[in-house]
Amino acid sequence: MVYSFKSHIPVIHESSFIHPQASVIGNVIIGKNCYVGPSAVIRGDWGEIILEDGVNVQENCTVHMFPGKSIRFRESAHIGHGAVIHGAQLGRNCLIGMNSVIMDDAIIGDECIVGAMSFVKAEAIFEPRSLIVGNPAKKIKEVSDQMIQWKTAGTKLYQQLPADCHQTMLEVEPLREIPKNRPVQEDFYKTLNEIKQQY
Repeated sequence: MVYSFKSHIPVIHESSFIHPQASVIGNVIIGKNCYVGPSAVIRGDWGEIILEDGVNVQENCTVHMFPGKSIRFRESAHIGHGAVIHGAQLGRNCLIGMNSVIMDDAIIGDECIVGAMSFVKAEAIFEPRSLIVGNPAKKIKEVSDQMIQWKTAGTKLYQQLPADCHQTMLEVEPLREIPKNRPVQEDFYKTLNEIKQQY
């Protein structure tokens, strides 16, 4: 659902897909080929939230800030299931792991990876290509070329997803029995550990 708040109506490019069970409120600008999953809340009631092209905000994420702030998720930022971003800036092609919390005025640099369930404290600054984990989160090493290639490939799936949703997703009544010809879904993306084991 998309809601205005006071004088602000969200601006969403037509190529992006906002799930009907997501909430986009107020001063929010969403670029091209973005995906916002069910139960995500992007709440621009007190400040401005900008999602550049190709950003995905997955299921159950919350994006908010203190009054008067403007936050930006740079192109191809990837926000995993259940993450909370409160008043932080996210760099280009970064990955925020599932159930992570990124606090106010933190800056996550380009191509950083934040591990699942990490807590990034307010005003923390991480340089590009940092691998960030823990509570409180710390840089433990540089993001390798292999890691960023894997991350970028995963984000491309989410950048294709809006078009797929617009073209093929329908609200339907469930089947009551499993059909004999039920298709098997393709295995087209490996975990990072699976990729490492190939070498």
